[in-house]
Amino acid sequence: MQQPKIGLQLIIYGKQPEDDLAGVAQEIAQAGYAGIECGAGVVDTAGAEGVNRVLARTGLQLSAAHASWGEIIQPARLDQYLQFVKAVGAKYFISSGVAPQEGIAAYETAAETFNQIGEYCQQEGITFCYHNHASEFEEFDGVKGMHRLCELTDPALVKLNIDVYWVAIGREDPAEFIHRYADRAGYYHFKDGAPGLFTELGQGTVDLVAAKEAAMAAGNAEWIVVEQDRTEKEPRVSSAESREYLRAIGW
Repeated sequence: MQQPKIGLQLIIYGKQPEDDLAGVAQEIAQAGYAGIECGAGVVDTAGAEGVNRVLARTGLQLSAAHASWGEIIQPARLDQYLQFVKAVGAKYFISSGVAPQEGIAAYETAAETFNQIGEYCQQEGITFCYHNHASEFEEFDGVKGMHRLCELTDPALVKLNIDVYWVAIGREDPAEFIHRYADRAGYYHFKDGAPGLFTELGQGTVDLVAAKEAAMAAGNAEWIVVEQDRTEKEPRVSSAESREYLRAIGW
């Protein structure tokens, strides 16, 4: 398959994109990224019109918009996100977090909701993805929440935004996880670090090369989005270092 597009999650810039999206986007474009992924802050402050102006100036694309469980269960808020995604010409809509219930029930309730949202997104021409963290790999009577969620959701309606760092922190092998759910893959977060620590790519303990090989073997990697939740450096420096690492491994 062709090379995936490389994007950057704006979380590394904190609140800065809400105040200076144009300046942030210019730095990201100069570092060699093809796109950006945003959340509620940019959706609410810049809106589709503002984002489109910035994308036109920089040549970037919007890879996806990312919302929380609390947002997607509000019909009006969900529609706001989907209209935003369509207006900026993006394909993916991402959510993270499950129902506020105890144990495996949280995943079973969420699965039903995700199937409904996934179908709605599909009707709107958008691909719905679930973003994992480490907590989904907790076991309940021998069953991990993440796998129960995948078992109960329709692969045609609910895809995965596979975050390789959080898979590793959840004590599973990212490459094996990608192989297992290859039919749901296509949109990835590449993140590095160690428990309690976020680093630039290639400076942590995650086997990113194996994850890259698995993503390419799956044959449907459209976006590889760098995500670094926090940095002790200037965001532009960390983002540039991570982009250089991906170039070094063939992306």
